[in-house]
Amino acid sequence: MSVAARAAGLIRLGHPFPSLLDGVVVAGIALIAAGDLGLAARLGGSMTALQASIGALNDLRDAPADAGRKPGKPIPAGLVAVPVARAVVVTAAAAGVALAAPSGPGLVALALLVLAIGYAYDLAAKGTPWSWVPFALGIPILPLYGWLGASDAVPGWLVALVPIAAIAGGAIAIANARADLERDETVGQASVATSLGLEDSWRVSVVLVVGAMAAAAAWLATTGDSPPPILAVIGLLAGLLVTAAGLVVGRRAAPARRERAWQLVAVGIAVFGIGWVAAAAS
Repeated sequence: MSVAARAAGLIRLGHPFPSLLDGVVVAGIALIAAGDLGLAARLGGSMTALQASIGALNDLRDAPADAGRKPGKPIPAGLVAVPVARAVVVTAAAAGVALAAPSGPGLVALALLVLAIGYAYDLAAKGTPWSWVPFALGIPILPLYGWLGASDAVPGWLVALVPIAAIAGGAIAIANARADLERDETVGQASVATSLGLEDSWRVSVVLVVGAMAAAAAWLATTGDSPPPILAVIGLLAGLLVTAAGLVVGRRAAPARRERAWQLVAVGIAVFGIGWVAAAAS
């Protein structure tokens, strides 16, 4: 097996799409808070590494069930050996915490909380109707992580985003679960999507997305002292449109298309969130 194939397997082990997306959100928030590109890159790298550790543990936990069922995954495909995957879990976690350390003990504690929530999903919540809870708990940490890592304190207006982000996290979790609905049903694995069904889970995700974005927009409209910067407005509108596209595309689509749909939803909510923070901070 080629070196390139093994390298690609290692990258896939860390679930690059959500890991990098979370890192970009943290870096974007840090850039808004401090305007320091180097600092933003460090904090984004920290979150990406933490999420890569969580993703690698997820694949380790699923490896026995994936054998023969998901041969394309890195461990069943033989691209990554189990001991190497374990080393990735530990190394990525250590790198994430180390990159957080220069921002102080508060951010280190937040990094450890990120790992605790992610590992709880991997080892306990995944495969249950409660798999959405770690998403709802973890997504609100992203803006807090970026801001706290770049400044000495978190402003009160950012705390207002926490319950809104939790609702959005629930929507992302449902969209993610809908992409795996048939595969989960085949092996008898529960999720919020298998519990609700394809159509009802879509309806719930729409309600959550609309509720979260409406609440965020209402907060800006009622508390803002001045019009938001044009870039913030563009971010808000772009995030809204991309999220809407993901919801529409994924309603009754085939599993592969639903996979792309949940990614659109995740990207849209991320862009909307960055735009919201940019507007609120102006």
